[in-house]
Amino acid sequence: MALLNSNIKVQRVIVVFSIILFLVKMFAWYITSSVAILTDALESTVNVVASVIGLYSLILSAKPKDKEHPYGHGKIEFISSAIEGILIVLAGSIIIFEAVWHLYHPKQLHSLDYGLILVAFAGAVNYVLGVWCVNKGKSQNSPILLASGSHLKSDTYSTLGLLIGIALILITDYLWLDSVAAIIFAFIIIYTGFKILKKSFSGIMDESDKEIINEIILLLNKERQTHWIDIHNMRVINYAGFYHIDCHLTVPFYINVNEAHAILDTLTDVVSKHFNQRVEFFVHIDGCVFEQCNICHIQSCEKRQSEFIEYLTWDQENILSNKKHKL
Repeated sequence: MALLNSNIKVQRVIVVFSIILFLVKMFAWYITSSVAILTDALESTVNVVASVIGLYSLILSAKPKDKEHPYGHGKIEFISSAIEGILIVLAGSIIIFEAVWHLYHPKQLHSLDYGLILVAFAGAVNYVLGVWCVNKGKSQNSPILLASGSHLKSDTYSTLGLLIGIALILITDYLWLDSVAAIIFAFIIIYTGFKILKKSFSGIMDESDKEIINEIILLLNKERQTHWIDIHNMRVINYAGFYHIDCHLTVPFYINVNEAHAILDTLTDVVSKHFNQRVEFFVHIDGCVFEQCNICHIQSCEKRQSEFIEYLTWDQENILSNKKHKL
């Protein structure tokens, strides 16, 4: 809950600055009549809408689990970031349309030096916010913060190209450069939107997150306990930074239920601590078979049928498979 509240505070800052920077860019367009600046301002309207949607989604995702939503409300973050991706693609398409139209119907530009200063200021603020937001999103595995930060950074890149275009217009007095700069960076904006959409749809469809699975595998290999004879059939579902983990844990077949539960608690404690308690488990306990004696290092085992040879290193291929492992 503390992490969600922290995310909400970050997103509120993004909302406030998105509105301020949008107004700055609109004023820059008003005094210059530059279509490139107008397209940058239009792209910022998407920032405003998307940041407000993102804030609402974070507030909704912070709600506790209930009967209708036993896994919580975190999935709304993926839906929100998908909407943001769609808006980004739409904004880029509108920018291209406007730029092409103005390429054939150029307008006289005014006060480009002042417009340059205003847009440069907005771009610098966007970049700082974007980096901050992406870092927060990565540390807290928040799709909304990652989408918002990526969007702000892409806005900065388009603004940088815009500044180059305006500078070239000031030097050469070629008005068509205004539209060309807008078109080039509109495609960059659209590319960013499609990347956000892809990541959002992956989360909605519960696509396997290889990075998170690898992180868990590295942790399990590092913290491996003697009685964790084998782990397999692992599945990880990301509920916007809250992970649901299914797996089968193989333990000695001759121990009682309480002993098996204690081994299970050790496993869940290790993973929960690593993810700051943002995880829940559904673990099935299996009893070992004699063919696994050569990967089991329990020295006091009286049931052993063969000598221990080596631990089987867990990797994506064997930990995701639905079978007990042996050499």
